[in-house]
Amino acid sequence: MPRPLEFWYEFASTYSYLTASRIEAVAEAARLEVVWKPFLLGPILREQGLDDSPFNVFPTKGRYMWRDVERLCEGYGLAFRKPSAFPRNGLLAARVALVALDLGFGPGFSRAVYHAEFAEDLDIADSAVISGLVEGFGQAPGPLLEQADTAANKQRLREQTEQARRAGIFGAPTLRVGEEIFWGNDRLGDAIALAVLGPG
Repeated sequence: MPRPLEFWYEFASTYSYLTASRIEAVAEAARLEVVWKPFLLGPILREQGLDDSPFNVFPTKGRYMWRDVERLCEGYGLAFRKPSAFPRNGLLAARVALVALDLGFGPGFSRAVYHAEFAEDLDIADSAVISGLVEGFGQAPGPLLEQADTAANKQRLREQTEQARRAGIFGAPTLRVGEEIFWGNDRLGDAIALAVLGPG
């Protein structure tokens, strides 16, 4: 039997935008279940000695990344606008995504966050922006954001981030099949192959 495909994503991640936009269609074609796993990459990067995105720390790498993402978006037919601030704080979006996943619209909400950030250059740390996205799914934003801000939900996100760290996840997006991890948008096909066919 095919194994579930875990999709670990961080809302500040450009390449996670690409994966989030196409993973469900690709997984559906392979008859795979996708388990969406928002987490915070910042604490993991700080353990590596980084206080900023590697794409800012290493400008040459950053210039390549922006052009690469632009090319890939053109190929996938995705809208793209380089954000005026990078990386943006995805804490609020991640907390809300956990609640949205419980309510059955987490994947759609997560894609909407990425579109707001990387196609419309909106500040996803702004509660008004997130509220507007929640409303787009027919949900009342006030109660949902209150639930996202509870101590229990905050702890849940911390635990999910710690789970990512223990699994050896060091970047986003990461696909996980059993104990195997695949880092990067370009490894989606490899992760799906393992989930469907198994090792060997």
